[in-house]
Amino acid sequence: MIEIHAVTIDAADPYTIASWWSKVTGLPLGEGDEPGDDEVMLRTKQDPFLLFIRVPEGKTVKNRLHLDVNGTEGRTRDQEVEWLLGQGATVHEDHRKPDGTGWVTMLDPEGNEFCVCRSQAERESQV
Repeated sequence: MIEIHAVTIDAADPYTIASWWSKVTGLPLGEGDEPGDDEVMLRTKQDPFLLFIRVPEGKTVKNRLHLDVNGTEGRTRDQEVEWLLGQGATVHEDHRKPDGTGWVTMLDPEGNEFCVCRSQAERESQV
């Protein structure tokens, strides 16, 4: 048996994109990480942590792995989408359905896909 230690994300500028994710998640950057570093950690509450590493090539196709996130602090999925738009994310594909289910696929400032799902409270209210 193995355990996942980190999820690694290719980046053009690890510090900048890790800082963006730190801002939107509230998770701290790794101790000592600074601009220009080739590897920057975003410390999660427990492993796996997120590791952003510099790669020479740009993103050209859909991610094979992406993060799914949902709202906190009582915000709904739709409120999170609007807040993330204000933070520099963009909508890639909108999969919301008239009955309130579904998700929104967004892109971070480097073009990495992530999905914004309904909050726990929203999921529980539709049971």
